[in-house]
Amino acid sequence: MSNLGSRIRKLRLSQQRTLSDISKPCGFTVSLLSKIESGKISPPVATLAKIASALGTTLGGLVEERQGVATVLSLAKDRSKSGVTRTDKGYGFHLLAGERAEKIMQPFIFVAEKGKVKQGTMAHCGEEFVYVLKGRMRYRVGDTTYTLGEGDSLYFSAEEEHDLDPITSSVLYLGIFTERAVPPQ
Repeated sequence: MSNLGSRIRKLRLSQQRTLSDISKPCGFTVSLLSKIESGKISPPVATLAKIASALGTTLGGLVEERQGVATVLSLAKDRSKSGVTRTDKGYGFHLLAGERAEKIMQPFIFVAEKGKVKQGTMAHCGEEFVYVLKGRMRYRVGDTTYTLGEGDSLYFSAEEEHDLDPITSSVLYLGIFTERAVPPQ
């Protein structure tokens, strides 16, 4: 994901749009988008989803350069070599099936550590599915907080404000986002 900022900038410029054209519908400042494009900060997935929507692309299309493959095999040994991308929100993620073009869902493996996840809600277009692989966490959607452990899952509208709080020292979970591209304005 090291070229993420430059991909965002390249796509924005190819559409002949300003930083303001993208940041305004996302609900954040031009300065924040500029820092993302320059690689000074690593935004959370919810922020990337908003940028993708404003650019008329999908989250997967924004995060990974697509190679047009129909079937994608993700081996655990390859994931452990590439590690996780750390965000400024305090959690890490690893994109799964990034090479697949034109998908309608985007799976991620997330790692959240107790005391490192910054509190604050997220909201973005689409739907979200969370499946806990290891550990326990509290996951709030709207006004309801759920306690999730290994094997538990949650499916919700990602447009509702949501956030998480690890209970155990570390939580490993699968997060799947629907891909809903919105044409650029």
